[in-house]
Amino acid sequence: MKNALIIISIVSAAVGLASCGAKGNNPGRAYMPDMYYSRAYETYGYNASDEYYTHLYQRGIHYNALPVNGTMARGDVEPYPFPNTDSGYAQSSAFKSPLDTVAMSADVMKEAERLYLVNCAICHGPKLDGNGPLWNGGNGPFPAAPRNLLDDYTKKLADGTIYHVIEYGKGQMGSYASQLRPEQRWWVIAYIRSKQGPATTAATAATDSTNTTTTSTTAAGTTTTK
Repeated sequence: MKNALIIISIVSAAVGLASCGAKGNNPGRAYMPDMYYSRAYETYGYNASDEYYTHLYQRGIHYNALPVNGTMARGDVEPYPFPNTDSGYAQSSAFKSPLDTVAMSADVMKEAERLYLVNCAICHGPKLDGNGPLWNGGNGPFPAAPRNLLDDYTKKLADGTIYHVIEYGKGQMGSYASQLRPEQRWWVIAYIRSKQGPATTAATAATDSTNTTTTSTTAAGTTTTK
């Protein structure tokens, strides 16, 4: 009896050791192989090839999870086409907002205001007057007054030029491309426009306050007085 138990123990140990002989990702025998080994190609997983799993790149399939150059996700707005150069800044005025003005509902404008207050008001101020906490009338830590978004200079800027500045930054202002999605940048621009009044037009000619008399000689030789 004792010998039989010893033989059974040895055989059980041998079977157990033999069952641990699987190599790599092959777990040995699967109970339901048709369900365990997927027949479909899985984007982030392994795919069955003969006996062992083989990763995609080992089979000549190169996938880096990046979008193809020049493509855009469904629902995204048109990407900004101009580079961060002087010529790109000059061309930015031709870049038009792809958003429909009808789409700027009250809810969207409320979100645009929130985005402005979160991202822009610290410099340009909650009232868009350039007096944010970083300037604070010259008492803040910022060394120069930020742009007053209500001045005539900003009012006359094209929407595309403001977009260019948000995309790349300008002067002391850094880029906000990572903080605001493309459509959110247009929302913020629309909010800024909603707070701006019309730009004032400078006088094209000065008033003559001297009231002097001048004379001119006509072709006929007569003198006229103005």
